[in-house]
Amino acid sequence: MGVVNVTPDSFSDGGRYLDHDAAIAHGHRVVAEGADWVDVGGESTRPRAEPVPVDEELRRVMPVVRALAADGIPVSIDTRKAEVARAAVEAGARLVNDVSASLAEVAAEGGVGFVAMHMMGDPRTMQDDPRYDDVVVEVRDFLVARAEAARAAGVGEVWIDPGIGFGKTVEHNLDLLANLDVLVATGFPVLVGTSRKATLGALAARVDPGGRTPPPTDRLEGSVATALWSVRCGAAMVRVHDVAATVRALEALELAAPVA
Repeated sequence: MGVVNVTPDSFSDGGRYLDHDAAIAHGHRVVAEGADWVDVGGESTRPRAEPVPVDEELRRVMPVVRALAADGIPVSIDTRKAEVARAAVEAGARLVNDVSASLAEVAAEGGVGFVAMHMMGDPRTMQDDPRYDDVVVEVRDFLVARAEAARAAGVGEVWIDPGIGFGKTVEHNLDLLANLDVLVATGFPVLVGTSRKATLGALAARVDPGGRTPPPTDRLEGSVATALWSVRCGAAMVRVHDVAATVRALEALELAAPVA
C-alpha cells in the first residue's frame, strides 16, 4: 500500500503532494514501483495534529481519488469522517482505511473493504501518556470486536491494523511487532504501517554514536526492515512511503528464503 498524503502537515511528506496534479502523478508512480493499493488521505493523523474540516478534506482528496480510480488503480481512502469515506467510495475508492475504526457501516453501504485500526484517544492526545496492562491482548481484543462488528454490518473484506505509533510508546510498538502472530491468528488479514514513524527514529538514535534522531525522510532502513519483519510474521499488507525499496527488499527476501 503506497501512501499519498494530500496534506500540508503530514509528518514526513506534508506539502509535497498538496497539489492535485502532483498527488495524482505520485499515485501513478507508486503503482509503477509495485504498490497494489494507493492510500489517499487528506487529514494528517500525526501526534497532536488538529482536525481538518470536512469540506477542506473533501477538497483535498476527491480530485485525486476520482482520477486514480478512473485509471483503474485500486484506491483506499484514509479518513475518519463518514462524509469523506462515502464520497470517496462513490468516486471509486474500494477500501476505507479508518484510523478511528468507526466507519464499518459506510464501507458496508458502499460494498467496499474496511480497515479497522487501533488508536488510543485521538491524534491530539494519543501520545500524551499511553498506558496498557497488556498492549498485545488489548489491541487484539479491540480489533477483533471492531472487525466482527464490521462483518455483522455486512462488510465482506475486513482488515485489522495494530496502529503502530497511534497511542503507543516505543516499547508498546515493539511489543506489538514482536507479537504480530497473535493478530494474524485472529484470521483477519493484518495491515501494518511502520514507515518513517517516530519509533524508528528513536531506535536509530539508540545506536547512533551521537544519539542523533534521523528525520522522517531518513528512516528508510528501519522502514524496510520492519516491513519485511511484518510480512514474514504473516501480515497481508504493509503501508509504506518508499514503495520501490520495500518491493525490492521483499522480492530479495522471497528469493533467499521463500515462505512455505
